[in-house]
Amino acid sequence: MTEPFYIEVGAAQRNHMGERICGDIFLSEKVKEEGRTVVVLSDGMGHGVKANLLATLTATMALNFTKEHKDAHKIAEIIMNTLPVCSERKISYATFTVMDIDKDGQCTILNYDNPDTIVIRQDKKYELRWEPITLKGDDSLEKEIRACTFKAQKEDRILLMTDGITQSGLGKDKFLLGWGFENVAEHIVSLTKEQPDISAARLASMVVNKAHANDGYQAKDDTSALVVYFRDPRRLLICSGPPYEKDKDKELASVVKHFNGKKILCGGTTADIVSRELGIPIEDNLEFDDPDLPPVSFMEGIDLVTEGILTLSKTAEILDNYSQRTDLGKGPADSIVRQILESDEIHLLTGTAINVAHQDPNLPVELEIRRSVMGKIAKVLEEKFLKEVSLRYI
Repeated sequence: MTEPFYIEVGAAQRNHMGERICGDIFLSEKVKEEGRTVVVLSDGMGHGVKANLLATLTATMALNFTKEHKDAHKIAEIIMNTLPVCSERKISYATFTVMDIDKDGQCTILNYDNPDTIVIRQDKKYELRWEPITLKGDDSLEKEIRACTFKAQKEDRILLMTDGITQSGLGKDKFLLGWGFENVAEHIVSLTKEQPDISAARLASMVVNKAHANDGYQAKDDTSALVVYFRDPRRLLICSGPPYEKDKDKELASVVKHFNGKKILCGGTTADIVSRELGIPIEDNLEFDDPDLPPVSFMEGIDLVTEGILTLSKTAEILDNYSQRTDLGKGPADSIVRQILESDEIHLLTGTAINVAHQDPNLPVELEIRRSVMGKIAKVLEEKFLKEVSLRYI
């Protein structure tokens, strides 16, 4: 059986010049029990707080109705009849694009008045077949929603955007009619050729930055890009603690040896076991990058070797308090967090032998036993960072 691809979602935004809040909203959610991912991008009419509220209403409805498996016509009908209509222009106050991805990569996209979705496949723009859905709303006005369905392939990148992207540069010599759909597609192809492994968030950010440059760095509209990237999952193994039974040492070492991904060992005893069983020497290091923690060590084939419970406790603390403004340092715990954030699947292997060094009643109360700390890390990774996490005890 082939390994399923991982669905990475990343977005970037820039507010209308002079506004502190964005009038575009993006939402994404994984329906874990069904293996589905739903992403939504909505653009409220105008800009500022009013646009933000209308876009939030629209995006939330689209997300919830899509999760409930309502068909395309029904979703569109409910949203169009719920949104208020401008008394002068007779049009709804918000646009939306909603994308529903099932576990096999089958994608359904509904688009109302946002620029068309761009799919890049094998360094080319993949042509989508759109089907018009005409609705007659409560106001008796006909509205057209566009829908399409296609099967995603590994390495596909899909861009959802608001018109702040396509209309950037409008009226300027280079883009008299705006940047435009085709130019945006060409730009993405160029970026992915130059950087084949570029992340979804980075690609979205570069598209928004280009649009901002088109506007002379004074955004004339809220500008948003949302990228969905289908790729191989990036896997990380974190091992900490000796097995409860000594005859399980070989099993621990075997898991480390055969794991397909990056590997971190936390704890001197853990590292000693792997070193002994696999015949890999440990190289000590005397450089203290974090005054609160012992320095890292080095082993061939292992990406990071650190001290155990103290480092894991600080890792859990950094993850718990992490935000977009967090500035990670060079210390062992910061390095673990950095590896975690760059990974999609995190496998935690926890030894359950009691370490007598951590039973000293004089040690700080917050120095929890290893099993508790690993459980806390697993919980925050699932709930806050939406990572795929497995926690195994040995």
